[in-house]
Amino acid sequence: MLYTRNGSYPAALPASITLSNGFIRTDPSSFTVDEIADAGYVEAPAQPDYDPATEQLGWDGEVWTVTTLPPPTEEQVDAERDRRIAAGFSFGGVIYQSRPEDRENIMGASTAALGAMMQGAQAGDYRWHGGDSDFVWIAADNSIHPMDAQTVYAFGLAAMEHKTAHIFAARAIKDADPIPFDFTDNGYWP
Repeated sequence: MLYTRNGSYPAALPASITLSNGFIRTDPSSFTVDEIADAGYVEAPAQPDYDPATEQLGWDGEVWTVTTLPPPTEEQVDAERDRRIAAGFSFGGVIYQSRPEDRENIMGASTAALGAMMQGAQAGDYRWHGGDSDFVWIAADNSIHPMDAQTVYAFGLAAMEHKTAHIFAARAIKDADPIPFDFTDNGYWP
Protein backbone atom coordinates (compact mmCIF):
# COMPACT_ATOMS: atom_id res chain seq x y z
CA MET A 1 0.00 0.00 0.00
CA LEU A 2 1.32 3.47 -0.88
CA TYR A 3 0.73 6.66 1.06
CA THR A 4 1.12 10.34 0.40
CA ARG A 5 1.66 13.18 2.85
CA ASN A 6 0.95 16.76 1.80
CA GLY A 7 0.85 15.65 -1.84
CA SER A 8 4.23 13.92 -1.77
CA TYR A 9 4.98 11.20 -4.31
CA PRO A 10 3.30 8.01 -3.05
CA ALA A 11 5.56 5.60 -1.20
CA ALA A 12 5.46 3.00 1.53
CA LEU A 13 5.09 4.36 5.02
CA PRO A 14 8.40 5.38 6.60
CA ALA A 15 9.93 3.38 9.46
CA SER A 16 8.77 6.05 11.90
CA ILE A 17 5.91 8.52 11.98
CA THR A 18 5.36 11.52 14.23
CA LEU A 19 1.88 11.92 15.64
CA SER A 20 0.27 15.34 16.20
CA ASN A 21 1.06 15.13 19.95
CA GLY A 22 4.80 14.73 19.16
CA PHE A 23 4.87 11.02 19.97
CA ILE A 24 7.02 9.06 17.51
CA ARG A 25 5.94 5.61 16.44
CA THR A 26 8.69 3.34 15.08
CA ASP A 27 7.08 -0.03 14.33
CA PRO A 28 5.27 0.21 10.97
CA SER A 29 3.61 -3.17 11.51
CA SER A 30 1.78 -1.74 14.54
CA PHE A 31 0.64 1.61 13.07
CA THR A 32 -3.11 1.97 13.32
CA VAL A 33 -5.27 3.61 10.67
CA ASP A 34 -5.95 6.48 13.08
CA GLU A 35 -2.21 6.98 13.81
CA ILE A 36 -1.37 7.00 10.12
CA ALA A 37 -4.03 9.65 9.50
CA ASP A 38 -2.94 11.64 12.58
CA ALA A 39 0.63 11.73 11.19
CA GLY A 40 -0.76 13.26 7.99
CA TYR A 41 -0.56 10.24 5.69
CA VAL A 42 -3.39 9.26 3.38
CA GLU A 43 -3.63 6.19 1.24
CA ALA A 44 -2.78 6.98 -2.37
CA PRO A 45 -4.98 5.69 -5.16
CA ALA A 46 -3.80 2.53 -6.91
CA GLN A 47 -1.23 3.08 -9.63
CA PRO A 48 -2.75 2.83 -13.09
CA ASP A 49 -1.41 0.38 -15.65
CA TYR A 50 1.07 1.93 -18.05
CA ASP A 51 3.77 0.88 -20.49
CA PRO A 52 7.14 2.13 -19.20
CA ALA A 53 8.60 1.76 -22.69
CA THR A 54 6.23 4.36 -24.15
CA GLU A 55 4.66 6.12 -21.16
CA GLN A 56 5.75 7.91 -18.02
CA LEU A 57 3.98 7.57 -14.69
CA GLY A 58 3.65 10.79 -12.74
CA TRP A 59 1.95 12.19 -9.64
CA ASP A 60 0.34 15.63 -9.52
CA GLY A 61 -0.05 15.72 -5.73
CA GLU A 62 -3.49 14.13 -5.76
CA VAL A 63 -3.77 11.65 -8.63
CA TRP A 64 -1.52 9.55 -10.84
CA THR A 65 -0.86 10.78 -14.35
CA VAL A 66 0.22 8.80 -17.40
CA THR A 67 1.81 10.70 -20.25
CA THR A 68 3.03 9.40 -23.57
CA LEU A 69 6.77 9.75 -24.00
CA PRO A 70 7.89 11.71 -27.04
CA PRO A 71 9.11 9.49 -29.87
CA PRO A 72 12.86 8.94 -30.04
CA THR A 73 14.81 11.44 -32.09
CA GLU A 74 17.19 10.89 -34.98
CA GLU A 75 19.96 12.20 -32.71
CA GLN A 76 19.24 9.41 -30.21
CA VAL A 77 19.43 6.85 -33.02
CA ASP A 78 22.73 8.36 -34.18
CA ALA A 79 24.12 8.15 -30.65
CA GLU A 80 23.13 4.47 -30.42
CA ARG A 81 24.68 3.84 -33.84
CA ASP A 82 27.94 5.48 -32.79
CA ARG A 83 27.98 3.56 -29.50
CA ARG A 84 27.51 0.27 -31.32
CA ILE A 85 30.14 1.07 -33.95
CA ALA A 86 32.66 1.91 -31.23
CA ALA A 87 31.77 -1.17 -29.15
CA GLY A 88 33.99 -3.45 -31.23
CA PHE A 89 33.61 -6.10 -33.90
CA SER A 90 34.51 -9.71 -34.48
CA PHE A 91 37.15 -10.72 -36.97
CA GLY A 92 38.39 -14.29 -37.19
CA GLY A 93 36.47 -15.15 -34.01
CA VAL A 94 38.23 -12.41 -32.01
CA ILE A 95 36.75 -9.12 -30.79
CA TYR A 96 38.70 -5.99 -31.75
CA GLN A 97 38.17 -2.44 -30.56
CA SER A 98 36.61 -0.02 -33.02
CA ARG A 99 36.56 3.42 -31.45
CA PRO A 100 37.28 6.24 -33.92
CA GLU A 101 41.03 6.13 -33.24
CA ASP A 102 41.03 2.33 -33.61
CA ARG A 103 39.26 2.56 -36.96
CA GLU A 104 41.79 5.16 -38.10
CA ASN A 105 44.64 2.81 -37.16
CA ILE A 106 42.96 -0.14 -38.86
CA MET A 107 42.41 1.80 -42.08
CA GLY A 108 46.01 3.01 -42.06
CA ALA A 109 47.33 -0.52 -41.59
CA SER A 110 44.94 -1.85 -44.22
CA THR A 111 46.15 0.72 -46.75
CA ALA A 112 49.78 -0.17 -45.96
CA ALA A 113 48.92 -3.86 -46.35
CA LEU A 114 47.33 -3.23 -49.75
CA GLY A 115 50.48 -1.40 -50.83
CA ALA A 116 52.63 -4.30 -49.58
CA MET A 117 50.45 -6.79 -51.48
CA MET A 118 50.87 -4.71 -54.63
CA GLN A 119 54.63 -4.89 -54.02
CA GLY A 120 54.43 -8.71 -53.78
CA ALA A 121 53.90 -9.45 -50.06
CA GLN A 122 53.01 -13.12 -49.74
CA ALA A 123 50.49 -14.85 -47.49
CA GLY A 124 52.20 -16.02 -44.31
CA ASP A 125 54.81 -13.22 -44.40
CA TYR A 126 54.33 -11.42 -41.08
CA ARG A 127 57.15 -8.97 -41.77
CA TRP A 128 55.48 -7.51 -44.82
CA HIS A 129 55.64 -4.08 -43.23
CA GLY A 130 59.43 -3.93 -43.49
CA GLY A 131 60.10 -4.11 -39.77
CA ASP A 132 62.34 -6.46 -37.76
CA SER A 133 59.39 -8.14 -36.01
CA ASP A 134 56.16 -9.77 -37.06
CA PHE A 135 53.19 -7.49 -37.62
CA VAL A 136 50.67 -8.05 -34.83
CA TRP A 137 47.39 -6.52 -33.71
CA ILE A 138 46.18 -6.34 -30.14
CA ALA A 139 42.59 -7.56 -29.64
CA ALA A 140 40.07 -6.11 -27.18
CA ASP A 141 41.08 -8.76 -24.61
CA ASN A 142 44.76 -7.72 -25.02
CA SER A 143 45.68 -10.93 -26.84
CA ILE A 144 48.18 -10.47 -29.67
CA HIS A 145 47.46 -11.72 -33.18
CA PRO A 146 50.07 -11.88 -35.96
CA MET A 147 48.70 -10.77 -39.32
CA ASP A 148 50.11 -11.01 -42.81
CA ALA A 149 49.26 -8.30 -45.34
CA GLN A 150 46.30 -10.24 -46.73
CA THR A 151 44.85 -10.64 -43.23
CA VAL A 152 45.34 -6.97 -42.40
CA TYR A 153 43.61 -5.97 -45.61
CA ALA A 154 40.68 -8.29 -44.82
CA PHE A 155 40.68 -6.89 -41.27
CA GLY A 156 40.25 -3.37 -42.69
CA LEU A 157 37.39 -4.55 -44.91
CA ALA A 158 35.71 -6.15 -41.87
CA ALA A 159 36.02 -2.90 -39.90
CA MET A 160 34.52 -0.99 -42.81
CA GLU A 161 31.65 -3.50 -43.10
CA HIS A 162 31.00 -3.25 -39.35
CA LYS A 163 30.63 0.52 -39.56
CA THR A 164 28.66 0.48 -42.82
CA ALA A 165 26.17 -2.09 -41.52
CA HIS A 166 25.44 0.10 -38.49
CA ILE A 167 25.05 3.21 -40.60
CA PHE A 168 22.46 1.49 -42.80
CA ALA A 169 20.67 -0.02 -39.80
CA ALA A 170 20.41 3.46 -38.25
CA ARG A 171 19.10 4.84 -41.55
CA ALA A 172 16.35 2.18 -41.62
CA ILE A 173 15.38 3.00 -38.02
CA LYS A 174 15.26 6.73 -38.75
CA ASP A 175 13.14 6.08 -41.84
CA ALA A 176 10.49 4.34 -39.71
CA ASP A 177 7.45 6.49 -38.97
CA PRO A 178 7.61 6.90 -36.07
CA ILE A 179 11.01 5.77 -34.84
CA PRO A 180 10.29 2.75 -32.64
CA PHE A 181 10.58 3.33 -28.90
CA ASP A 182 12.66 0.17 -28.58
CA PHE A 183 15.18 1.17 -31.27
CA THR A 184 18.04 0.14 -28.96
CA ASP A 185 16.89 -3.49 -29.12
CA ASN A 186 19.48 -5.75 -30.75
CA GLY A 187 16.89 -6.90 -33.27
CA TYR A 188 17.25 -3.61 -35.16
CA TRP A 189 21.03 -3.79 -35.39
CA PRO A 190 23.58 -6.07 -37.07
